[in-house]
Amino acid sequence: MKEVLRKLSETYGPSGHEYRIREIIKEEISGFVDEIREDTMGNLIAVKRASRGKAEAKVMVAAHMDEIGLIVTHIDDNGFIRFSNIGGVSPFISIGQRVIFSNGAIGTVYHEPIEDISKLKLENMYIDIGAQDKESAMKIVKIGDAAGFHRPLEWVGERGIGKSMDNRAGCAVAVETIKKVGRTPNDVYFVFTSQEEVGLRGARTAAYGIAPDVGIAVDVTSTGDTPEAKTMAVKLGGGTAIKVRDASVICNPLVRERLIEIAEANGIPYQLEILERGGTDAGSIHLTREGIPSGVISVPCRYIHSPSEMIDYYDMVNSIELLTKALQSPFKMFAGS
Repeated sequence: MKEVLRKLSETYGPSGHEYRIREIIKEEISGFVDEIREDTMGNLIAVKRASRGKAEAKVMVAAHMDEIGLIVTHIDDNGFIRFSNIGGVSPFISIGQRVIFSNGAIGTVYHEPIEDISKLKLENMYIDIGAQDKESAMKIVKIGDAAGFHRPLEWVGERGIGKSMDNRAGCAVAVETIKKVGRTPNDVYFVFTSQEEVGLRGARTAAYGIAPDVGIAVDVTSTGDTPEAKTMAVKLGGGTAIKVRDASVICNPLVRERLIEIAEANGIPYQLEILERGGTDAGSIHLTREGIPSGVISVPCRYIHSPSEMIDYYDMVNSIELLTKALQSPFKMFAGS
């Protein structure tokens, strides 16, 4: 799992540019599912059919592939690149960070001189790719090119530090579950979604096409265990998190209680999660068609939307275990809902 997470974390893939992540996931899950396809939104859909005759239910598992990033809006005469954000990018966290473009070009982010740093905005910042002038810069990048943070994944004991844990950690959980789940009474649609960071877009169209009986998103969530952090009953190393609500969804109580019941029956450490800001693919799934009962399994993560997000190995393991046990259980009570 650590090697899968490393490959996913270190690979370029801002929203709308998930193609390299799709290829890694395809390679990892080939032979473990009955069908793999891509849709027009760039979602990767892997289907595992029920092991015995008619499925008890159709379950959609969604983990988004995309990461936050930057997009080129202007190149000045001296070759410095102005940019806008793709998803939730903080100007303060971006100072001095290295970024990489799809062609492998590397740059560093910095800002104009500013007297009051608290007033720093992305419009006061630029990317320096070492170009001498506009002409040489435009041979490397062009308007509309996207960049992502450029960082390796490092393990400090059982804590992993790297970029795009949001949501390559969720993708790794889904990939490892595909390998482990074995027989299931459900038709399971594992959807590795696109463009979550810019409005939960891929999950919306995928859920409409699949029309599942129940949806489970797999994503990261914030923690409340750092110095003077906003109060939140989730900590790193405390187990997988079962979402109650976030800004995009109030999780279906029957789905939530089913996940809690499975965790307790199998001795899986878990935490209940209320995320006051932010959302997941469940926010789109539960509003699709006539409404789809949805829940979320979350991997606790510190420093979300930074180049150095931190997760705990055993939280990952427990998330895989909970998702696996859930998919091995019937969801008949939701069929036809």
